[in-house]
Amino acid sequence: MSDERSDKATVTLRVARFQPKAERERPARAGRRERGGSPFGGRRGSSSPFGGAKRVRGRQWTQDYRLELSPETTLLDALLTVKRTVDPSLAFRYSCGHGMCGSDAVAVNGTPTLLCTAKIRDVAKLPSSFPGADDEGFRKTGVPAVVETDADSVTGNPAGDADGPLDLGVVEIAPLPGFAVLRDLVVDIDKMLDQLRKLKPYLIADGVLATTVDGKVDVFEYLQRPEQLKKYEQLTNCILCGVCEGACPVYSGGEAFVGPAALINESRFVNDSRDYEHDGRLDMIDTADGIQACQSVRACSRPCPKGIDVGEEIWQLIAQVRER
Repeated sequence: MSDERSDKATVTLRVARFQPKAERERPARAGRRERGGSPFGGRRGSSSPFGGAKRVRGRQWTQDYRLELSPETTLLDALLTVKRTVDPSLAFRYSCGHGMCGSDAVAVNGTPTLLCTAKIRDVAKLPSSFPGADDEGFRKTGVPAVVETDADSVTGNPAGDADGPLDLGVVEIAPLPGFAVLRDLVVDIDKMLDQLRKLKPYLIADGVLATTVDGKVDVFEYLQRPEQLKKYEQLTNCILCGVCEGACPVYSGGEAFVGPAALINESRFVNDSRDYEHDGRLDMIDTADGIQACQSVRACSRPCPKGIDVGEEIWQLIAQVRER
């Protein structure tokens, strides 16, 4: 096989598209429910567990983009290629591009993940005729996406030209589940952030400024031992990408469940020896839409891009509440 072929591969990005419908202003009439709205939806200020978020209406379709790229290309770079050279109307969110901001979370082949950390060779659903692929287009464990093949093996064209690029198949990209879609792959994360704010995501100290014997400020006021730091240090890596919430079968972006992201952030402060609201924080999450709504499925643990065992941390919170 030539070196030129080994450096190239074709892939089809199957992207879920959404074009929001322009809203028409209508004169308000007393006692009239908004047309098409659910009678169970909460009004502004309502505490209904069914939530009050307005569903965005619009046109939905799926669009394929066929590209020739290196198998090592990330999905973020692939989508940027589409936007810059093929379709500038494609909308998706990203910022740092290095897995640190969490803004580019989507569903790839149905699994929540970050665009900037997913490489084409790892997520492409290969043609069933590709060496090592099963009938549904998934690689068997231990089989690499790019395989050294003979001239008559799978290529990017029907004729089986040995100099053509390998066809890595399809990557399905959709918006992050559990969130209202605003446009294409962009979702509304305001509900997640609102839930986070309700649980006071900041250190609450006793308010007493420590001083030394000579009246000076004690610079070691919040000194911790290594074992105290270890209890919550991993949790500080959470980037609020929403991947765990997209994987959670209970979370739906409303008020019915506070969500694993908010609970992880709360666990970070519950386990911090410097925080003086330990019992108060456990009270805040011991509610019908808090840990009581968690079904302990632990689907949130697997996709965390920062390696946090989200399900285990939530279970530890549940144990602390029950042991009080």
